[in-house]
Order: sequence, then structure tokens, then C-alpha cells
Amino acid sequence: MDANSPLLSIEHLSVRFGKTLAVDNLSLAIAEGERLALVGESGSGKSVTALATLRLVREATLSGAIHFAGVDLLQKSERQMRAVRGAEIAMVFQEPMSALNPLYTIGAQIGETIIWHDGVNAKQARMRAIELLERTGISDAPRQVDSYPHQLSGGQRQRAMIAMALACRPRLLLADEPTTALDMTLRAQIIELLISLQQDEAKQRGMAVLLITHDLNLVRHFAQRVAVMKEGRLVESGACTQIFNAPQHPYTQQLLTSRVRCQLAPVAANAPILLEANRLSVAFRTPLSGWAGWFSAGSLTAVKNLDLTLRQGETVGVIGESGSGKSTLAMALLGLQRVQTGLVKFNGQPLSNMTSTARTRLRAQMQVVFQDPYGSLSPRLTIERIVGEGLALHRPELSAHAQRAKIIAVLSEVGLEAAVLHRYPHEFSGGQRQRVAIARALVLEPRILILDEPTSALDVSVQHQVLSLLAQLQQKHQLAYLFISHDLDVVRAISHRILVLSAGEIIEKGLTEELLAAPRQPYTQQLLKALE
Repeated sequence: MDANSPLLSIEHLSVRFGKTLAVDNLSLAIAEGERLALVGESGSGKSVTALATLRLVREATLSGAIHFAGVDLLQKSERQMRAVRGAEIAMVFQEPMSALNPLYTIGAQIGETIIWHDGVNAKQARMRAIELLERTGISDAPRQVDSYPHQLSGGQRQRAMIAMALACRPRLLLADEPTTALDMTLRAQIIELLISLQQDEAKQRGMAVLLITHDLNLVRHFAQRVAVMKEGRLVESGACTQIFNAPQHPYTQQLLTSRVRCQLAPVAANAPILLEANRLSVAFRTPLSGWAGWFSAGSLTAVKNLDLTLRQGETVGVIGESGSGKSTLAMALLGLQRVQTGLVKFNGQPLSNMTSTARTRLRAQMQVVFQDPYGSLSPRLTIERIVGEGLALHRPELSAHAQRAKIIAVLSEVGLEAAVLHRYPHEFSGGQRQRVAIARALVLEPRILILDEPTSALDVSVQHQVLSLLAQLQQKHQLAYLFISHDLDVVRAISHRILVLSAGEIIEKGLTEELLAAPRQPYTQQLLKALE
């Protein structure tokens, strides 16, 4: 490899899946020790480019060249590529819970990589895994090394993924949307960690990082150069300051100026209160550390003495970092989490006094839309069956013809045609799957929707589409939304009022624009600062 040659040089790369051209004649280079960001909307070909670099795209036709350290990876055999993956080029994936094996501890998974590539014994691999976890900022690494993925928080899992990627000291790190599912503060921490690790490794091995993301705020803080993709093509590239200060391509200009906005209708002065919580507390029993944990348990209070009201036609945004109690609150309000103390009322009626029949009827009136539609939609069911499940349970008196008519009508409301009835979730984009999830909730004509991070995995333009749809549906049906998110831009766009949660308590609340313009609490100020 020539001293002046780039570490990675992608030359006229095209990736085709059947008749679909996912990457079209892409040329891109990254130098040793460089931080390059590859940005674009969902479906632009970013992730396919990264997977093609590691020859991990299946059932695809690749053409062009991918030179790494002067050698064309497309000419290597599969056996030769196995020696490159992990040791020379490593990857940090978007969703660590999908990428990590739930049956093995974090230490075992990191150690396996080290043993495979370095030939050390299990004890040496374990010690190296602990060092890597400490280096990536996981506290109490000697204990956490024996934790399983589900026992770690989202931020800890992502740090463990980074530790695994660094295990063999790669020369190139591919980070594919490594912060998408994290709150703003954790996103900033992970990006700072990547910069710090890259700078350390660059001094020793010249490690470069290719960051794949649709989050332009992260790109501004991370990248030295930026490359912009649209529909499989590279439309613009240059120094980070140049791209942000003087973008040349209309698509780049559109990305930089796009902010999530939607038109909210004001809440009627006499709008009735649909949902109310008074001094609500939720606690979990947790095992104690050590041998005592097998025989006794401690207690973790996830929600503390919380008061909340939600009126017809109103959106109340709930913001806070991971672990602040947002999702636990949602489950308690839905009656899916046992309340320790306090009272939840729907339309003035306490949930605790309802019969099982009344609770079943209530579930039709209070529906939920989850963060990850791909995880919440059954891959084995067609869209017709997914959307119609609730009708079969709550409206059994409807004929099959009437049920199908309602399903088609609600799909039309969310912007999907009747032709999708017989398709499966994997055949849709992220934004389309979220529309299906919303249709599934709306088909029962609920009065309240609880939306738990419904746009966190979507890029800005798709977020705008989903939020605009929600605003239109709210105006049409006078729906009440409890909108849970860690993304302040999204909450600003959709919410009439905001509640700020920290450690299970509401520390600040108020009208959206007033609270975000002049937050009083340092915690809220810190959340806003993470957006800068």
C-alpha cells in the first residue's frame, strides 16, 4: 500500500438485488486516521455500502472495486474475507439487541472474537474483554463482563458493541447508525467516545471511522469529511465545514434545512379530561447482588408520585433520558403494569374499580404504538391480519366483509392502499411499517393513543410524514396522545404540553414553547444542550 493511498477506496461500486439497484456507481475514499460520515435518508444505500465493504450482502450482484490497504476485497475468497472481518475492518451495528447473542454473556462474546483472531486462551481473553469494557466507559467492568445483553441498558449495550468491534484493533471501523435508539445525552456520549477511541487508535494504527447516519447534528460534531447519498448515488462530498456552511446540491440543502414541523390544532377550552393519574407510583422487585440475591430482593421505584392529565384532542409530550420511567409510566396507564400506589382514571372511572369485562372494553379505547414496528408486528401475519386482530377480539359481531371494509378504510386513512392487505411487514420501509402500526391502533376507534418513541428509528423526512399524519388524525377524530420520546425536536413538533421525567419524577412541566424557550431545571437545560 502506497503511503499516499487511501485506506479504503470504493471505485464505481454498484450493488443490485435482482432488478433493484441499491447502490449506483459509487466512488468514495477514506484515509488513514480519518473520520468520514456517510449521510442520507432511509433507503439511500448507506448501510448496503457498508455491508458490501465487508462482503456481507446476500443474494446481491456486486460490481466495481473495493480496495482496502491496496487489495481489492471483491476478489478475495470467503475464507480470506473471514480473516479481514473483525481483525482489519470491524462494524458496530444499529441495534445491539439484534446483533448480540442473548444466550451468551458480553464477556464471552467479546472474548470469542479475541480467541478467534489472536489465538489467546480464555483467561487472557476475559482480561482483555474487561479492559475493553473499561475503555469504552462501562462502570464496574469486572462484574458487567458476566452480564447478558438484556441486563444492560441501551447505552451499555452500544458500548459493549464498540468494545467488541475494537477487540482486534481494526484499521477501519464501520459504525452503522450506532446512536439511533439512544436518547440525546447518550448519543452525545457515544459520539464523544468514538472520537476519543479513534484518536487513540489513529496514533497507533491509523484507525479510520466511517459513520453511517441520518442524524446531521451528530455529523457536525463527529466528522472531518461528509459524503451525501441519495437513492444509491453519491450526490456531494467535502469537508464537514464546507458541507454544512455552503452545500451545493439541492438534496443536501434540503437535508440541512429540514426540521420536523406539523400543524397542531389548539385544544378546546372545554375539552374533557380523558385520562388522569394521581400520585402514581410503580416499583419493581430486583435481586440483590451476591449470593443474597438468590434468596431476597430489593426494590426499585421506577415512577414516583406522578400526577398527569390528558384531555380530548391534546398531545402531552413526555421526555427524559433512558431509564427515567417513561415507558413504565405508559405501561401503568395502559393497565399493563401493576401500580404500587396511586390512582389511574379513564373518563373519570378508576381502573382499579373496573371489572375484567370493563377492562377489556377499555383496551379498545386506549391503544399503543411502539418504538420499533418491525419488532411489534408479527412477521408471520399479513397486513390484513395484523390490522384486523383487534377487530376479531373486540368486534366479533362484524362479518368478515365488514371487518375487511374497516381495515381498508383505516389503511387508506394512514396513506396505504388496499393492495397491501396480503403483504408482510418485511416488505415495507420503516415509515410504512409505522403507518401499519398506527392503523392497527386506529381500527378500534380509540379515544387515546399512547405513542412510545414512535419515530426514533426514522429519518427526518419520514418523521415529518408520520407526525403530520398523527396531527391530521388527531384533528379529524379528536384523539388524545401521550407522546413519549427522547427527541426534543419531535416533541416540540407534536406536543401541546411537556412533562420532563427524571428518575421517575416530573421535575418540570408546562406549555411546549414556553418550557423549551426557558427551562428552569438544570436537567432540562442539559437535555436541550445535547441538541446543540
